[in-house]
Amino acid sequence: MSTVDAIVLAGGRASRMGGVDKPAIVVGGRSMLDAALSAVSDCTRIVVVGPHRPELSPEILQAQEVPAGGGPVAAIAAAMTMLASCEFPAGHIVVLAADMPFLTSAAVHELLAHARESGSDAVFAADGSGRPQYLVGVWRRAALETALDRLDSFVNRPMKALVPIDTAMVTLDGVQDCDTPDDVREARTGAGRTATPMALDEARDELRRNISRLPVRRVGVRAARGAALAEPLCAVEALPRFDVSAMDGYAVSGDGPWQLRRDIGFAGGQRPVGLLPGEAVRIATGAHVPDGTDTVVRDEFVRVDPDDLLHRLPDSPIRDDVRRRGEDWQPGAELAPAGTPVGTALSSVAASAEVTMLAVRGPVRARIVMTGDEIRSEGPLHSGQTRDSLGPILPDLLAWYGIATVDRVHLRDTANAFDEVFDAAADCDLLVIVGATGGGAADQLRAALDRAQARVLLRRLRLRPGGSTVAAQLASGPMVLGLPGNPYAAVATLLALVHAVIEGLTGAAPARTITGPLANAAQISGPAPRIVPARTNPGGGWIGDPGIRTAHLAGLLDRDGLVIVPADAADDDRVEFIPLPR
Repeated sequence: MSTVDAIVLAGGRASRMGGVDKPAIVVGGRSMLDAALSAVSDCTRIVVVGPHRPELSPEILQAQEVPAGGGPVAAIAAAMTMLASCEFPAGHIVVLAADMPFLTSAAVHELLAHARESGSDAVFAADGSGRPQYLVGVWRRAALETALDRLDSFVNRPMKALVPIDTAMVTLDGVQDCDTPDDVREARTGAGRTATPMALDEARDELRRNISRLPVRRVGVRAARGAALAEPLCAVEALPRFDVSAMDGYAVSGDGPWQLRRDIGFAGGQRPVGLLPGEAVRIATGAHVPDGTDTVVRDEFVRVDPDDLLHRLPDSPIRDDVRRRGEDWQPGAELAPAGTPVGTALSSVAASAEVTMLAVRGPVRARIVMTGDEIRSEGPLHSGQTRDSLGPILPDLLAWYGIATVDRVHLRDTANAFDEVFDAAADCDLLVIVGATGGGAADQLRAALDRAQARVLLRRLRLRPGGSTVAAQLASGPMVLGLPGNPYAAVATLLALVHAVIEGLTGAAPARTITGPLANAAQISGPAPRIVPARTNPGGGWIGDPGIRTAHLAGLLDRDGLVIVPADAADDDRVEFIPLPR
């Protein structure tokens, strides 16, 4: 939304709630103000109106309506005054109240799309009952300015005083507001169970944008594997550091023939003494060429006569096989931008550039938490138990993505088991929790996140399997990624989200998405997106598995990866492909 500004109303008296700071109320692991800011995070400029909030990012503008508590129209007028001083005014303005805990960026995008298509002065959301929500809308900037200009006073005016004639309504999910304590209690009770599932791409964007970054560390290059650059990688030394021979041959001075000397220049050896005009010296690839060298002639392009005269062969190509100092890069050259993952190639480049220390975030350290009284890792199985077939392989899966596993623990199905895990999470950056994400009697994770006042970024995922996935960040810093308990569902969801989690924590640049045609997409697709195993199609693209058992990983045997099949896909539609770690 590059041409859209946003106004978030975060003041008011909250008289029906005893005067509390309503936008700061936490529902489902994040404040209602955080929910509003997440919904408009793509906007060019954001103005939050209300009491000053020092915790907000400095990029977010802040204004105060006059008088404080003077109502929504006064708040909008204060925000518009601030936006009027900004360069390049946006054509549309999103106006939101910070009292809708389930509002999503998808809802805002839908309003904006309708506003652009219809050309209406304003487009407002309506809840499921058809009730208009005038504080969830997209305005044409000029229409909002005109509406404000018509009023002789802004104080304590209702929103209907601003609403223009040319308006449209769009029914949306997640626009229920919280005006009373009962509204908040109802929202908290249903936050995990009834939250609108988030599309996979939206969930990935949410994680990349809103996970708090890990602190920057300076470490040796070898210790940085799996991290991401926090600063650009810049060369300390030129490459090559000096003029070197690019081929085995002869360093020569002047035009031939040349008198061949007896000494030889080797890579890493002593540099031959300078050449005089008409002289040549045998030289190996990588050797420092002597002073006076005009070029290096390859072995295959010359002959040596009995008098040790070196002659260029007739019709041989004229080439300069000298790599000049700094022709690859000069000292100070930027070799990789901030956000580049530290892998084998970057480590090698750093060594070539004489860089020994890197400023990085990461690598990510994870604790694996397996849940459920019914699973057992070792020893004989008792009645009702099943073998833990997933926990032992998760460290290998995480290592494939550069995540180091601190340890692996098993939690019993007790009400407060997660509280101790959260309290002891200071030594890791990520808790990968398998199970306890649903709404059953033994599923305690969501309640524990609420008790910990964690900031919930993903409540449910619109993906089959994987719908019960939850992601949150604890107040102490570590991320929590709660995966479904079935092994296939857990692995598939982990692979679908792991890059976004790493990118959110480390600031790594988003990984490129692999796409291609799925030959039997229509056979697999349904009303919701699916993630299924697939094998390479000899004709190009992939062939997916229409059916998959989620209780084990046998469906991944002899498969090349997973494909994400959109709802109602047709054969040969392009789909996302996720390679399986080997």
